[in-house]
Amino acid sequence: MADTTTLGEFLRLRRGRLKPQDVGIASYGERRVPGLRREELAQLAGVSVTYYTRLEQGQSHQASESVIEALARALELSDDERLYLHNLARPRTARPRTPAPATVRRATRQLINSLQWPAVVTGPRTEVLAWNSPGYRLLAGHLDRDAPDHADRRPNLTRMLFLDPHHRDLYPRWDTSASCAVASLRLTVSRRPDDPELAALIGELTMKSEEFTTLWSAHPVAEHASGPRHLRHPEIGELDLELETLLLADEPDQRLLIYSAADGSPSQAALRLLWV
Repeated sequence: MADTTTLGEFLRLRRGRLKPQDVGIASYGERRVPGLRREELAQLAGVSVTYYTRLEQGQSHQASESVIEALARALELSDDERLYLHNLARPRTARPRTPAPATVRRATRQLINSLQWPAVVTGPRTEVLAWNSPGYRLLAGHLDRDAPDHADRRPNLTRMLFLDPHHRDLYPRWDTSASCAVASLRLTVSRRPDDPELAALIGELTMKSEEFTTLWSAHPVAEHASGPRHLRHPEIGELDLELETLLLADEPDQRLLIYSAADGSPSQAALRLLWV
């Protein structure tokens, strides 16, 4: 999970994707490995080679915010990657604990049941806590409708993407969807480093999916909570949708996912069939 080993892996991978010429460093001779050398990155960030090496080898637990920010700039990280790096470097004080099963407020259920669009409420580990009728039929019509009401058998969108062939078939561009899912999960892990259920999910996916393991080891980091989604539904066909994700004010660990389609589009007409 999010520890000094993960921090070192992330730094090595991001150092390896930078070319010397990209950051104004002259390169002479052939390099044994791609990317910047440790001493080059340390120089760019304004830290000692010894200190940076200790960080990368997981031997330092006292990286300051200013040092991490300097490394983020030197590595040319995106905003999501910068947040991830800071989360990894933050000292861990909490002890792992088993959280109580999440519940959805009655008002939230009323809200999603009043929407014409497919809507799903998820917990922090992408577990489904509730869905309205079109949301259920869009994403998991092959499962029990009331599965989210039972904590021991709740569907999980990430698990289904990798391990449920019916759900996987929804995504014609599965490789892109899988990469986005793993990138978002990396951010979640950095925010919740001591979540045992999240650790169990990652462990299960690592053991059961070689594709997940390959993506996870590459450390993609990005938030993909909203944007266009192309689905191929077994009953209503091809769909070009927009996903919008909202945080619930009174339940900061819960998210409301809403799938919509452009007015007058074939996808909008198709979605109406999910109400039937």
